[in-house]
Amino acid sequence: MRKSVSFFVLLFVSGLFADVSYPLPGWKETRDPIASPHAVKGGTIRLNGAQSPKSYNAYVDNNTYTHATFSLMYESLLGLDSHTADFVPALAKRWTVSDDGCTIAFEIDPDAKWSDGMPVTAEDVKWTFDKVLDPASDAGAYLVLLGGFHSPEIVTNANEKVNRVVRFRTKSKKREWRTLLHCSSFEILPRHAFEKEKFTAIDFTKAVVSGPYRLGRVEEQVEAEFVRREDWWRAKRPSSQNLYNFDKIVMRYHVDNENAFESLKKKKIDIYPVYSAHLMATRTKGGAFDKNHLLVRRVSNQKPLGFQGFVMNMRRAPFDDLRVRQAMAHLIDRETMNRTIMYSEYFMLNSYYSDLYDDKNPCKNKYWEYNPKEAARLLAEAGWKKNPATGILEKNGKPFVFTFLARSPGEDKFLAQDDVALKEAGIKMEIVRKDFAGWMRDMDKFNFEMSWAAWSSSIFKNPAPLWASSEADHDGGNNLPGLKVPEIDRLIEEEKGEFSVAKRIEYYKKLDSIYAAHVPYVLLWNTPETRLLYWNKFGMPESVLGKYGSELAVLTYWWYDRDAAAELEQAISDGEWLPSLPVKVKYSE
Repeated sequence: MRKSVSFFVLLFVSGLFADVSYPLPGWKETRDPIASPHAVKGGTIRLNGAQSPKSYNAYVDNNTYTHATFSLMYESLLGLDSHTADFVPALAKRWTVSDDGCTIAFEIDPDAKWSDGMPVTAEDVKWTFDKVLDPASDAGAYLVLLGGFHSPEIVTNANEKVNRVVRFRTKSKKREWRTLLHCSSFEILPRHAFEKEKFTAIDFTKAVVSGPYRLGRVEEQVEAEFVRREDWWRAKRPSSQNLYNFDKIVMRYHVDNENAFESLKKKKIDIYPVYSAHLMATRTKGGAFDKNHLLVRRVSNQKPLGFQGFVMNMRRAPFDDLRVRQAMAHLIDRETMNRTIMYSEYFMLNSYYSDLYDDKNPCKNKYWEYNPKEAARLLAEAGWKKNPATGILEKNGKPFVFTFLARSPGEDKFLAQDDVALKEAGIKMEIVRKDFAGWMRDMDKFNFEMSWAAWSSSIFKNPAPLWASSEADHDGGNNLPGLKVPEIDRLIEEEKGEFSVAKRIEYYKKLDSIYAAHVPYVLLWNTPETRLLYWNKFGMPESVLGKYGSELAVLTYWWYDRDAAAELEQAISDGEWLPSLPVKVKYSE
């Protein structure tokens, strides 16, 4: 039986129940509808893990790949149904929401065990919460997610040897739709194993875990191996069948995407998500690709779309002036870059929430076309005048010179084209190159003027981490441009109390229009497709990545196909072709 979260929420918001306990009567744990019944356990998959993480603790290292592997080791109180996005049991088997929506109690499953055999307890939940909110833990964006709660209360039971019930209370007395999401979705750590260790320096190679994988061998700066646990406490549950199939998951670290692509060709990694249109168009033909040893797939599903662009630090000149930011948006020739560098693979962004719009409901934000004349007008209006001797714009005796904080050689061809237009406008761009770790340190401290930043999105949108004024002031905050707009803060607060999905979408569109009007980013481009290259030795569901999955869904749903792997090796040895698969895959209900 499946019911939607929005239906559950409306029940307790409308006051039909004093306290509502979930799952509702009649709910039954079932197999994941995305998982293939043909999946088998075994084998290894090697992925590009991007830059080597500064920590395997995702609370400390705000990185997509770090969080992906962290969630393999540590579970949250609740999970999400892969098809309906309903809340489902994980560490907690039952939860109760108060009539006012401000108190939520979780009952931890008595079968939930750590890898050392100790039970998962309410004390573990409270300890994790308190450590994450400890300023010394440097937990960044999690301060927004959990900062709206008091420290959890442990509910004792004299008849139980272990405390399994923990209660969360919100600081606000307002009903907020995101309350359950926030207090149920952070990973729980084992207090008994970690309480004597420094939170930012936990040795995860020896760590006690609750999830389906543990961290195994680590070769610093090269790769890390995650090993499947045969004794995972949820392994035999119906919802876990045909999931987490690889015996080993290896994250291999690379300086940049080009380096990772070379690793793919040398079979040092097995799968490569393509972020370069040039690579997709020019380097996926011939040899192993033509013979279907290496497969090319373009997957379209309902994955939420994020955004990317050149972020401008509004905390300092010259980007504290809206007219300058508008001029920069007119000086980046996105369409030419898309046509000449990226083979017209992308659509141009004029929204931070592009998945909210379609042909019938188009985005009305201003589209920033390449227009040097308009840029010159805006810069002149802002007080910038060209020095005839140098050709550089000046204001109050200071030249218009800014630094672009770069982290990847792949940015060079784009920056080179941008530099031409900027020089013609009288602007000097100085590129500062750092490795990923150095780039992250500077971005965490807001020590930049302009940089390239990309953000993923979520099924449950949350504008606060990226756009709340409070996130512009503390180290590690995600409000990179430092945008502080009272109207944004007001709408963010109002949206928290809106339980109608349709009405929340209207809030996001209003927020989107405000972000866009302030031009904190020169928005670039996006694609709805996930483009994958991989060696032809894996099994997967028909939908490849499921309904909402990104490339990281392979960790959950794919499996090592021994027969396919043997056929691949034989075909490589003999120089023979393998059968092809459709390049384009579209998710359908």
